[in-house]
Amino acid sequence: MGAGEGEGAVEEATGFEVGIVVPKLSRLAAAAGGADDCVARLVRELEGAGLLVERVRGVPAEFIKLAAPMGTLGRAAAEMQMKKLTYIGMDLQFEWDQVAAFVRQPDGSLFSWRERYYCFRYLIYGIVNRTNSEITLKFDDKEFHWKENESLLTRLESEGVVKQVFPLHDEIKRKQLLRNWALNWLDFTWQPIDEIYSYFGTKIATYFAFLGMYTRWLFFPAVFGLATQLIDFGSLQWLVLPAFFIFVISWAVFFLQFWKRKNSALLARWGINCSLSEYKNLDNELGSLGDSLTIEEKKFADVSAEKRKLQRNEWFGVLLRIRNNGIIVLAIICLQLPFELAYAHLYEITETEVMRYLLTAVYLVAIQYYTRIGGKVSVNLIKYENNQGEESSSASLVYKVFGLYFMQSYIGLFYHASLYRDILALRQVLIQRLIVSQVLENLIENSIPYLKYSYKKYIAVHKKKHEKESPSGKSLRLSTRVEKEYLKPSYTASIGAELEDGLFDDFLELTLQFGMIMMFACAFPLIFCFAALNNITEIRADALKLLVMLKRPVPRAAATIGAWLNIFQFLVVMAICTNCLLLVCLYDEEGKWRIEPGLAAILIMEHALLLIKFGFSHFVPEEPAWVKANRVRYVAQAQNVCSKQLLRSISKLDAKLD
Repeated sequence: MGAGEGEGAVEEATGFEVGIVVPKLSRLAAAAGGADDCVARLVRELEGAGLLVERVRGVPAEFIKLAAPMGTLGRAAAEMQMKKLTYIGMDLQFEWDQVAAFVRQPDGSLFSWRERYYCFRYLIYGIVNRTNSEITLKFDDKEFHWKENESLLTRLESEGVVKQVFPLHDEIKRKQLLRNWALNWLDFTWQPIDEIYSYFGTKIATYFAFLGMYTRWLFFPAVFGLATQLIDFGSLQWLVLPAFFIFVISWAVFFLQFWKRKNSALLARWGINCSLSEYKNLDNELGSLGDSLTIEEKKFADVSAEKRKLQRNEWFGVLLRIRNNGIIVLAIICLQLPFELAYAHLYEITETEVMRYLLTAVYLVAIQYYTRIGGKVSVNLIKYENNQGEESSSASLVYKVFGLYFMQSYIGLFYHASLYRDILALRQVLIQRLIVSQVLENLIENSIPYLKYSYKKYIAVHKKKHEKESPSGKSLRLSTRVEKEYLKPSYTASIGAELEDGLFDDFLELTLQFGMIMMFACAFPLIFCFAALNNITEIRADALKLLVMLKRPVPRAAATIGAWLNIFQFLVVMAICTNCLLLVCLYDEEGKWRIEPGLAAILIMEHALLLIKFGFSHFVPEEPAWVKANRVRYVAQAQNVCSKQLLRSISKLDAKLD
């Protein structure tokens, strides 16, 4: 370790983590490239920034693989003024010469995957022309100028020389996760969450932690539902469904509360020094703090006028959100509702089961494209909202798109439950919806990335065969890992990658499933068994998708599941209402809707369950006791350190005065 490196730093294994794609020149042109060749200049500049560089000629393009020693990443983090958690519980600006003061990751590394990736981006996009004149660069027959203080990579991207910058899979860690996670079927729901966090980042690890916990908790209502469906309770049979209903609502309330506890424990374990409530309001607090500082700096500004301006902008943003939400509601009522009711009516008049399955499959495929169009419209609408930060924009997008999918998924079921009041028909619809939708979604989700990769691979090889330099009669194939990764699809949302990655679709699938099994639990208790079996498969399928079929996702900052948690809680309230309606349909066979003792009991039960929903959630603390104890200990340590430092400063000042 050199003298300039951080005290207490441990050298970590260095692997290639970022790839840059540039067009492939002919071998003669590449050999004749001079000092003004832009790709050669880029390689020299990257090496000058302290990165390890390897050039790879592939079939579709040329690739520049980048790795960084720990010293290079540490100095980049210090220049970025990155905040990291210290051993006294405070997030302080990173200093490379004080590296021993900062908490390490669960795998022992100094930086998380997200921190490393953004250090890479800082280094490669931070290469600028520091000379006092423009530099002429060439690529093939093209010539352009690199201006003063301009980023070289940004310039090459605008000229079409750099085609893509993407994170690379670490083969050793990827194969280890494949063996221990994606292909490990011995334990149905066990997952190496810390390893997933180290490899993919906080957001993806949080999703899999939630999916695993949700699947484990599903076993309880699945067993109860199986017993309800198979066992004859004799004279007490009329009490079974209400008891199952109460159990399911209580289960959902406690599940969501215990998830909050698990989430806070994961954040503490990963060194993310932020409680759930603090994280939700962090962006708003920082934004308001920045606004207040700006106001203070304007000594001669009119504070009252500034206040009125901020209030006007705030309410203007609220009105924009109301307008956009109104557009979505009108689209649902005028366009989607007639389509859904037409499907429900056609399903009712269709006589054979085969035709009903076929009708359901056609409907699900058609409605997927319809709702995706609605999702893209929602993405465009939120661009005109006055949202504060990316987190607020993402939440607004989640609510709008879920509204579209909520109507698409449940209106036909409400139609059968409320209009026809045929529980047996409702059960058949639930089975067909769950089976067909899950099969179609898993088929599309896992086959489309493979088909895209195969098509790109075929095009690249076919194009290479028709080039003049290609040797005739010699088979071509992709021989390097980096070019295979380049041809794989990215992990993006179906509605677009502007605000959300592929987790948007995965969480949407989970919420729709949760809503279906909760809101129609009394109609078909066995549905929880289907959901549990599907989720066991979903864990491994999603793991394989991320590790094998897609590029390594760009890490995103998210410490909780965000707006999706609010949707889960909303669905619990909806489940109370819909299941009470189902019980009325079951026990009020004459359809007179009279408030007799049985129906009155159902009405009382609805109010009692609403009380359980909003009351029991306060009985389970959102954070474990050890997390709170650590926070108190960190605060005490921070106060102790600050007080000692302050006393030293006072003593030095007093000595100078003497």
